[in-house]
Amino acid sequence: MGNETMVTEFILLGLSSDPQLQIILFVVFLMVYLITLLGNISIIVVIRANPHLRTPMYAFLSCLACLDLVFSSATLPKMLQNLLMEEKTISVHSCFTQVFILIFISVGEGVLLAVMAYDRYIAICHPLNYVAMMNKWVCSQLMCVALLTGLLCALVNTPLLTNLKFCGSNVIHHFSCEAPQLYKLSCSDTFTNQVVIFISCLLLGTGTLLIILASYVRIISAVLKVSTTEGKRKAFSTCSSHLTIVVLYYGTLFFRYLKPTSQDFEDQEMAPSVMYDIVTPMLNPIIYSLRNQEMKHSLHRMVIRRCRK
Repeated sequence: MGNETMVTEFILLGLSSDPQLQIILFVVFLMVYLITLLGNISIIVVIRANPHLRTPMYAFLSCLACLDLVFSSATLPKMLQNLLMEEKTISVHSCFTQVFILIFISVGEGVLLAVMAYDRYIAICHPLNYVAMMNKWVCSQLMCVALLTGLLCALVNTPLLTNLKFCGSNVIHHFSCEAPQLYKLSCSDTFTNQVVIFISCLLLGTGTLLIILASYVRIISAVLKVSTTEGKRKAFSTCSSHLTIVVLYYGTLFFRYLKPTSQDFEDQEMAPSVMYDIVTPMLNPIIYSLRNQEMKHSLHRMVIRRCRK
């Protein structure tokens, strides 16, 4: 034990070691990051600038856009830097900070998606009581629950990670720091860490998914009772954007974690990680802008006003 050298930094291998491919990846992911920033900031600005969008649904959407901004900014800038640098290093403290942010945002977003499903359930199944049941105070409390749940989960799991010793390899076969990758590199016993993070994911993931499924079962049941085709179309259109994002969120998570974890699968692990960490935050505002008529019209009007000025 006395001859062990403690790791002070990690090496992020990233997506490729080919210099030419790295330049191409840099350009592609720089565009993705800029689109992510532009899309999510536009969502926030449009909602704040239009009084008729100041409803619970759009308040939750604005919160989701903020989370996506933080999430993408926690990984993409470092990834872009490493694509241009020969030394693709990240300090241990920066790595732990990245893990903290990713856990916080991932869990917070999952709870927020469940809150948004509940909001749609109240709007469609209890329209007469919607204003009373989803008032400003209730919305604020629900958003706080989402954020505090993510924060609590990060505060539980990250300190356990910082207590581990890293005295062997410091090479991470990934483009960002993630708890499972760090467990593989630790020379400490990671059983407690893995049990805690597994229980956290199981309880929060299953709990939020059950809320979403229960909400949509009730929504579909209520919509099928609507007599007019136009009424059904309008009801389903209000949920289609959220449902698409839910499928993206849980689809990439399940494909990412419910798979073998042997060395042979490290390359396959990268694709769902890119989809979840990088592509999904870019797609969320696009999905809401294209599939939500109110957002589309409000964004169009804002662009026209800016162009006329």
